[in-house]
Amino acid sequence: MYLKKLALRDYRNYESVELATEGAVNIFIGPNAQGKTNLLEAIFVLALTKSHRTHHDKELIRFGAERTTLHGEFDKKYGPCTLDLTFSNQGKKAIINGLEQKKLSNFIGALNVVMFAPEDLSIVKGSPGVRRRFLDMEIGQVLPSYIYDLSQYQKVLAQRNNLLKQSFGASPANGTLLEVWNEQLVRLSIKIMKKRQNFIHKLQIWAESIHRGITNGSETLAIEYKPSFAYDDSVEESVLFEQFMIKLSQAKDQEIRRSTTLYGPHRDDLAFYINGKDVQTFGSQGQQRTTALSLKLAEIEFIQEEVGEYPLLLLDDVLSELDTYRQTQLLETFQTKVQTFITTTGVESLQMNRLENASIFHVRNGRLV
Repeated sequence: MYLKKLALRDYRNYESVELATEGAVNIFIGPNAQGKTNLLEAIFVLALTKSHRTHHDKELIRFGAERTTLHGEFDKKYGPCTLDLTFSNQGKKAIINGLEQKKLSNFIGALNVVMFAPEDLSIVKGSPGVRRRFLDMEIGQVLPSYIYDLSQYQKVLAQRNNLLKQSFGASPANGTLLEVWNEQLVRLSIKIMKKRQNFIHKLQIWAESIHRGITNGSETLAIEYKPSFAYDDSVEESVLFEQFMIKLSQAKDQEIRRSTTLYGPHRDDLAFYINGKDVQTFGSQGQQRTTALSLKLAEIEFIQEEVGEYPLLLLDDVLSELDTYRQTQLLETFQTKVQTFITTTGVESLQMNRLENASIFHVRNGRLV
């Protein structure tokens, strides 16, 4: 995939900007709070219709404006592709090659990206919610059905939680209705869990190999999927369904007392191990950084394997966070494979001698100068 043009209108601090990306490596340089990250975020939003920085779409609209529009022109293996995305009080409008998409899930996946930012270290050492978001973003890019299943699951989960809040001391009829929600919750949970397990299995293969290379063979990285409802991945789905239903039945009284659903994909987690030791608890800062780097490089290869071409790579002020050795590993990996976009406050933090055919853009107060 290759981004040729990006145009924004009333996006964040940009009133209007049009960017022609000629190089395989594109570097945005400028002081903090000038809009460098906003450009990378816009590319990310064009891929996933949501930001990695906020859950509130209205924050993407420039202050005082009614809507924001994003336009991107790409070359893909099967030909050129144009994406247009609009955010307003009426919601989102997504267009591919001039055709409006009725479902956002049909839009997502037309462009694939891998974002690497300093906060991605929290994938390793942060909360389970951060790791679930990582799973959802990456799987959703290559498997639109996952987005649909997750959306349906969240609706069922909200309805079930509302019923649990109403069920303390309520009539037996609530128990019957709870069984109906249980069935829907479990069916969707199994779909999501299976897709997450498959993703982790494939990511593990790439991440383990990459991590071993970065550490000169001294460390072995393992990724473990930790669903809230532990299950044997080899059992048939009908058996898993019955086991999950029994678990919810056993947890019924506790869930009613706490007014919340205690088991399901919304409580899943990931664990990372280096040479058998939990990286989050026992890993050094260097090991945590290397684990995060290995994950991001593995994402690139995973997407290429799934869709047949490499994604765009977005590096938001991350190279300055890496030591010379890890920066070298990252630069050598993307140099000949993926079109890359980098933000930095100055070139002194980059190994410019290792960057070939790099285009440099200076950003000042929402403008390219």
